[in-house]
Amino acid sequence: MTSTAEIIRKGRKFDQVLEGARQVFMADGFEGASVDEIARVANVSKATLYSYFPDKRLLFMEVATTECQRQADDALSSIDMSAAPEQVLQQTGRHFLTFITSKFGQQIFRICVAESDRFPELGQKFYNSGPAVMRAEMAAYFEQAEARGELRIEDRILAADQFGELCKADVWPRLIFGMTQTVTEEEMDRVVDGAVKTFMARYGANQGA
Repeated sequence: MTSTAEIIRKGRKFDQVLEGARQVFMADGFEGASVDEIARVANVSKATLYSYFPDKRLLFMEVATTECQRQADDALSSIDMSAAPEQVLQQTGRHFLTFITSKFGQQIFRICVAESDRFPELGQKFYNSGPAVMRAEMAAYFEQAEARGELRIEDRILAADQFGELCKADVWPRLIFGMTQTVTEEEMDRVVDGAVKTFMARYGANQGA
C-alpha cells in the first residue's frame, strides 16, 4: 500500500499549490474542482501540481488537514478557556457544529470514509490535525474547571467525546444521509443549547457523577 508520506513531497511551490487548491475547493467543492482550475489559480503548471500531488484526493486531504488545523487554532484563540463551562461549551460546540455541517466539512468526512481502504492514513492525519487537538484541549479545560469546583468528571477524554457527539445530534445524520442539504442558525442553536444542558446535567458540580 502506498503511503501519503511517499506520495506528497514538499518544494518551493508547495504552499502556492496548496493555497490555490484551498480557494478552488472552497468555491467549487471536491467534485466540482478541476485540476486545470487549481493550477491556474495557483499560477503553476499542471506538471508542477502533479509533481506534488498525483491524486486530487491527496491534494484535497492536505488542504483539509491544513484548514482543520486553522479552525482548531482559531477556536482556541477565540474561546476564553478560563470562563465558566456553559460559556466554553457553547462557543466550542457552535464552532464545531458550524465546521462539520459546512459543505467543506461534509466533503472531508466523505473522502475520509471513501478512501479509508486505499489511504487509511488520510483519516488519521486529518483527525490528528484538528479533532484530536480540540479533544485534548477540552479535556485539559475540564481538569481546570474541576479544580475550580465547576465540574465533576471521572473520564475527561470520554466526556470530551460525548460532548462532540451531543453537538452532532439530529443535524449531522440528516446531512450525511441526504435528508437535508443545509442547517439553519436556529437548528444549530437548538442542538448546541441542548448539548450544553445535557452535558451540564451529567457533569455539573451540583449533579451526581
